[in-house]
Amino acid sequence: MNWTELDWPSLDKHRERFLEGKPSDGPYWESAADLASYNLTFGERIGWKWDAVLDELRLRGWKPPGGSVLDWGCGSGIAGRRVIERFGAGAFGSLLLWDHSTVAADFAREQATQAFPGLEVAVASPSFLESEEPLGLLVVSHVLNELPQEALDQISALVARSRALIWVEPGSRTTSRALGKIRDQLLDEFRVVAPCTHANACPILRAGNERHWCHHFGFPPPGIFADTNWVKFGQRAGIDLRSLPYSFMALDRNSPGSPPGLSRVIGRPETFKPYVRVLNCDAQGLEELEVIRRSAPALYKELSKTKLPLVYKWEREDLRVVGGMAFRPESAG
Repeated sequence: MNWTELDWPSLDKHRERFLEGKPSDGPYWESAADLASYNLTFGERIGWKWDAVLDELRLRGWKPPGGSVLDWGCGSGIAGRRVIERFGAGAFGSLLLWDHSTVAADFAREQATQAFPGLEVAVASPSFLESEEPLGLLVVSHVLNELPQEALDQISALVARSRALIWVEPGSRTTSRALGKIRDQLLDEFRVVAPCTHANACPILRAGNERHWCHHFGFPPPGIFADTNWVKFGQRAGIDLRSLPYSFMALDRNSPGSPPGLSRVIGRPETFKPYVRVLNCDAQGLEELEVIRRSAPALYKELSKTKLPLVYKWEREDLRVVGGMAFRPESAG
């Protein structure tokens, strides 16, 4: 597939389906060509969101538990491939793929087999999905707005068999808050790796915080803005290529959790001349903080420009941040 061969009627259909956000009443992938057009465009944008999530997991010092990784609802398979690329094929025993469309599962298998010739890649069988065989890592991506209850029940059963879970969604208010509710239901079984820096119930779901939702922003590769193919695609599809909102949760049964005192910034920092305002989430809950430029000029500048995960340890005077530092691998020891 290349840019001149894109199936625009198919892409328009998938874009409309995504914007409607309604539960799917059956498989919607029609052909390998349909998937190839999606994989080159919308699928790659999802891959950029996964890159941001995996950057944060690396920052937190997390590594996958090994064993099989299952990409559930795989579509073109971009999520599973991004995970394998980041940690290396040697970190996993096999890559399993499942989608309610056999066309999609076969496409994802072919793509992964070509990308990782030394890795066992297979389409998960119905008997495997219904078994109790342990899983290493369960990967779920951009499905929550289209799932009927039966599919959610299947995911729940797979989560119960998994040692770790990474679940990424588009970043809308509805899907983010729904993901937060699922997170809270799993706290007795799993420890939180990211984005949270605590293991308490999600403070965004508390009364009084209804206008908020836990979302973050990724950054596309800078070269795409000089790539006429991507520029034309963004214009034709009506997409702002600069904006990559996403929500996610990463859970692991054996994670040690975050070091004490860390905070995660929600959404984007808002920059004003005397301060940067952030929506801060930590073990105490959700608060709007002001990072004072005069007191912490380097921190003010960094928050205005950084493209790294917004995990910080603040020095505070009530709701004013007067110092602190980003949580980075070297500061994590």
